[in-house]
Amino acid sequence: MIPDKRKMIYRYLGNTGLQVSVFGLGNWINNENDSQTLECTKSAILNGINFFDTAEHYGDGLAETTLGKALKELNIPREKIVVTTKLMAVGKDPNDMFLSRKHVIEGIKNSLKRLQLEYVDILYCHRYDMHTPMEEVVTSMNWCIEQGYALYWGTSEWTACQIMEAYDICDKLRLIRPIVEQCQYNMFERNKIENEYRDLFKRYKLGTTIYSPLFCGVLTGKYINEIPEDCRGTIKNEKNRTKFLNNRYFKNKKKFDEKLIKLKNLAENKFKCTLAQLALAWVIANPDINCCILGASKGAQIEENVKALEVYKKMNKDDFIEIEKILENTPKGEVDYLNWTELPSRRNISMGIDFIPSKK
Repeated sequence: MIPDKRKMIYRYLGNTGLQVSVFGLGNWINNENDSQTLECTKSAILNGINFFDTAEHYGDGLAETTLGKALKELNIPREKIVVTTKLMAVGKDPNDMFLSRKHVIEGIKNSLKRLQLEYVDILYCHRYDMHTPMEEVVTSMNWCIEQGYALYWGTSEWTACQIMEAYDICDKLRLIRPIVEQCQYNMFERNKIENEYRDLFKRYKLGTTIYSPLFCGVLTGKYINEIPEDCRGTIKNEKNRTKFLNNRYFKNKKKFDEKLIKLKNLAENKFKCTLAQLALAWVIANPDINCCILGASKGAQIEENVKALEVYKKMNKDDFIEIEKILENTPKGEVDYLNWTELPSRRNISMGIDFIPSKK
C-alpha cells in the first residue's frame, strides 16, 4: 500500500521539526469497530494522512486496541506515521483517572500495550487536572519522554494560563515543555484558537491539533431540514455528546441554520463543493492550525473530506471576508491603545485582510 503524498499538505507541528499531515484521523467515533477502524485507517494512509489520534478514554481503551490492530494489519513502517494518545481516565478505580504520577506512568504503559507500539509520538494530558500539582504532572510527562515511551507531550482543552503555568515550571526545573494543544476549532467555535491562545502562538509557536472541525456534524448541513435517525442529534447518551449539541445548536437552531444555508449556497454555487468541504477548507486556512483531526466511520468519508484541500487552494481573502460577514462571530483582535484602534484578528492579519467585525 503506497500513500499518495500528492493529495496532502504537511505542516511542522508548532516549534518542532515534526511534520504532520494537515488532516489527521481520530477514532473517537468508531472506536469499538475493528473493520471500520481498519477501513478508515487504510483510506487515511492512501490519502497521505500520517497523523492518527486516539485516547485511553475512548471506549475505555477499545479505541487504542482497534487502532493498534489496524496499524499492525496494514504493516505501515512505524517511522512513516505519527501516533498520539491521551491520558485522562480508563476504568472506575480512583487511581485509574487523571494525572497523578501513578496514573500517567501506568496509563502510558497500558496504552502502549493496547496500541502494540513501543512508543507514541505525542502523549497528551487529555484535560487539566485541578487536583494534581502541576509540578507532578510535568515531571511525570517528562519521565515518559526520558523513558522513550513518548517523543513529545501536549495538552488538550487547557486554558492559556494553565499552559503558561506548565511552561514556567518546565523552565524552572529544566524539563521538556508541552509542544501542542488539542482543542475544538470550527466556524462556530473560535475563541481559544483565535483569541485566548494568541500570545502563545506569537511568543512560543504553540502547536495545534484541533478536533470537531464540523461542529459535531452541524457543519455538514445534515440537521438543517430534519434530524436524521441514529445520529448525535437523536441518540440520548453522553457518549454521543447530545448534551453539547442541545446546548449549543438545537437551542438556537433557527439562528444557526440561517448561517448554514448561506454557507451552503456559497459552497455549492462558488466552489462547487459541499458545506463540509468548505468548513474544513476554512479551518486549515488558518496558519495556526497544524493538523485538523477528522472523524469517520467509512473510508469514503475521508476521501470526500480530503477534497477540501482543493477548495482551500482556490480561496482568497475576498472569500474569507464574505464568510466572516456570514458568521458574524470574528473574535476581537488586539487593541493598539497608542492609537486607540482595534486591530484585525490574528487569523485575518495572517491572510492580509483588514476585516474588523462591525459593532452591534
